[in-house]
Order: sequence, then C-alpha cells, then structure tokens
Amino acid sequence: MNIITIGSWSDEIWHDISPIYFEEFGDKGAKPVKVIKNMLNQRIAELHVWYNNTEAVGMALTGILSSNRVMIIDYLAISVDKRGQGLGKQFVHYLREKASAEGYQKLIVETEAEETEENKRRIHFWNSYGFLLTKYVHQYIWVPETYHAMYIPLIAHSKEITGEELFIYLNTFHRLSFRESKK
Repeated sequence: MNIITIGSWSDEIWHDISPIYFEEFGDKGAKPVKVIKNMLNQRIAELHVWYNNTEAVGMALTGILSSNRVMIIDYLAISVDKRGQGLGKQFVHYLREKASAEGYQKLIVETEAEETEENKRRIHFWNSYGFLLTKYVHQYIWVPETYHAMYIPLIAHSKEITGEELFIYLNTFHRLSFRESKK
C-alpha cells in the first residue's frame, strides 16, 4: 500500500477518490468540488490518497494553517469494502507523523456533537488514536449541526487548549476555503 500527498488539483486523482469521498460525505456535508479545487489552488489544503496497487482505498483532505502551525483533518474516509482492516488507524498515524515531521504544533479534527450512536463511534475512533475531546460545543451559522473540536498536541509540554481556541483555527480555515482564489 502506498499513500501519496498532493498540494494541487489532479483530475486523475480526483477520479480515483471521488467515489470514496461522495460515498462517505455526499449527503453529509461534502464540500463542492469547486471549493476543494479552490483550497488546493490557495495552498491551504492537501489531498492524501491511499492506494493498494492502482486502487484507491482511502482519502483524506487536510487543511493547512501554516502561520499557526496547525493541520486540520477536514475529511477522512476508507472505501466501504476495506473498512475494519485497520486502514483508518494507519491513515491517521500517517497524517500525525506527516504533521509532526513538518513542524505543525496541533492536529485538529471536528466531530458532530449531537449524542447519536454514529457520532459516539466517530468520537471513539478519534479518541482511540490520541485525539483529545474538548467540552465546548460550536454552532456554525450555515449548518444546523453542532460540533466538538478534538486535537492532538504535536509538541512536548504543550499547554491544554480549549475548544473555543480550536474553533478559531477551524473558522479561519473554513472562511479561507470558501474565499475565491486569486489564481
């Protein structure tokens, strides 16, 4: 298996991963392709694709706030037929190692806060890989769901951070994602 990371748009790679992306997020908050292209054009995101030979089996879209030394896992999905084999864990490990090696101080993810079984499973997934759940519940103005922020400090002796602080980064990233690119 091989993970590749790209920082610019590729029709070929999008063709490989779009079924995984839309299968997981199509009716649950998927960003439009135009927005993802814009994020890559602005250099505020990277697309990570996990291949088993030539078959894409997983994808992640990460946001990058370089000046804040923060990486955000915006989307992560494993192909339905490959789940339950530990690929998600390996993918998270890859992203954590990559963020750490590149000098990021925090790896952040947001999860829906409503107490459903599905959301509890997601929180447990991230918790089991070292993400710390913050207590703060955030309400965006453009979606009805509420969210928690979870994070991993990537530097030793890092101070605890609050959900309110993490949502400053998340809001900045989302605002930049939808801003028109100057390219």
